[in-house]
Amino acid sequence: MAETTRTALVTGAARGIGLATARLFLQEGWQVALLDIDAVTLDQAMAAIGEPERTLALPCDVSDAAALTQAFERLAARFGRLDALVNNAGTAVFKPLLETTLEDWQRVMAVNLTGPFLATQLAAPLMSEAGGGAIVNITSISGLRASTLRVAYGTSKAALAHLTKQQAAELASLNIRVNSVAPGPVDTAMAKAVHSPEIRADYHDAIPLNRYGLEEELAQAIHFLCSDKASYITGQTLAVDGGFDAVGIGLTTLRGARRNR
Repeated sequence: MAETTRTALVTGAARGIGLATARLFLQEGWQVALLDIDAVTLDQAMAAIGEPERTLALPCDVSDAAALTQAFERLAARFGRLDALVNNAGTAVFKPLLETTLEDWQRVMAVNLTGPFLATQLAAPLMSEAGGGAIVNITSISGLRASTLRVAYGTSKAALAHLTKQQAAELASLNIRVNSVAPGPVDTAMAKAVHSPEIRADYHDAIPLNRYGLEEELAQAIHFLCSDKASYITGQTLAVDGGFDAVGIGLTTLRGARRNR
């Protein structure tokens, strides 16, 4: 493997947006480390990709500092460099605020906020050795807009968006850019499992593009922010949401009126 081949690490890479992102990096000629807490699904993803020379599986919980350190050591030993980090691993608890336990809150914060904090601290020295790099934190539209049943999840993602700015401000001196992508509703396996037809219809009504996003569309935005084409972009949050965050309540009413004509 040529020493100049760029390397990406994607967390939460066994499925969904993370796997689509890992696949896109591979298509673009990168070598990729795929990290995920679900070792079985990660192995299945690696087998489906079928690129053993250019990939590395890292079973790991991003909130476990010791395990994450070991994962980065394995990455450095295998590839010798790191050019992009995608902090995609996340978890959610969907409960009313008054029913969310301290344990629920702490677990969501540990994975969604502490994980990217730890991973970025480990990534920055490796990136600096290679002359710089790019980090993309995956936040959520729930970090931009409040919603019911998401007190821990939404708060963790809002905090991650601000962590992105903090990281961008301090890591620029190492030639490391840090941005975040905030997905709106995306047609992941999880969304298909938990979003009822009524919920899907509500989302369609509230999204100007009138559909869910695709995992591959999120991957394209993430890859762009990691690429040289985004060389003067840092400290930003890009909502990839079909316009969901851009509109208020009027769009749903307007569409309803059109249907009733």
